[in-house]
Amino acid sequence: MVSLLTVIGVGFLLGMRHATDPDHVIAVTTIVSRQQSIRRAGLIGILWGIGHTLTILFVGAAIILFNLAIPPRVGLTMEFAVGLMLIFLGILNLTGVTQWITNRFTPAHTHAGAVHAHPHKHGVDAHAHIHGHNPEVHMHFEQKPEGNLQKALARIGLYQLLRPLVVGLVHGLAGSAAVALLVLATIRDPRWAIIYLLIFGVGTIAGMMLITMIIAAPFAYTGKRFINFNRGLTVASGLISVAFGLFITVHIGFIDGLFTANPHWIPS
Repeated sequence: MVSLLTVIGVGFLLGMRHATDPDHVIAVTTIVSRQQSIRRAGLIGILWGIGHTLTILFVGAAIILFNLAIPPRVGLTMEFAVGLMLIFLGILNLTGVTQWITNRFTPAHTHAGAVHAHPHKHGVDAHAHIHGHNPEVHMHFEQKPEGNLQKALARIGLYQLLRPLVVGLVHGLAGSAAVALLVLATIRDPRWAIIYLLIFGVGTIAGMMLITMIIAAPFAYTGKRFINFNRGLTVASGLISVAFGLFITVHIGFIDGLFTANPHWIPS
């Protein structure tokens, strides 16, 4: 019983600490920099954590169960992908492409002001007639009642949901080997080791949810009150993401030797 509690406690705390790694924080900052809802930012953090956990769990479990050895060049390539992703996210923020995609694929922004709903109630059943008066809008259908979660997901949009999930998956690739090797060095039983990975992932999800909510707070506060300052924060997050991504790619490519004949990789 004591050993179980130890695995759960240590795995959860280390997972929360893992969420604070600089590359993780910078990545989610670029994602939530245009987010003006702290609760939605928390959902973004949860999705990032789920993506990260899925990769850690599957890759880590494969290493633990089958004693897989990851070649240095493969390990460096996985970490190199994180640097490229940070550069990509930063450029999307700086160019405004992120905002354009969000407006384009988020239902709440589609036909803003042109489409509206008239709610009606028949007995205990409520529904809404949705239509628009603009010439380019042709729709008139009944909308079934939705739960709070379904409404929240619809407001955020598919792109906003998939982006943190994919970013988390990429980050998980870079850290999965290190986490699995650390577990193998301390926990010999494969079953306990995999349980540890799962608890570690839950801790990472919780930690990233808190971090994204904290990061989103100044963006949410300044979004409508101090527009220019908010734009400055967004630009700063993009520049930091690009700079840190360049640092990672150069370090891995040439100092760690990904692009040389003798790569050397230490999982971290």
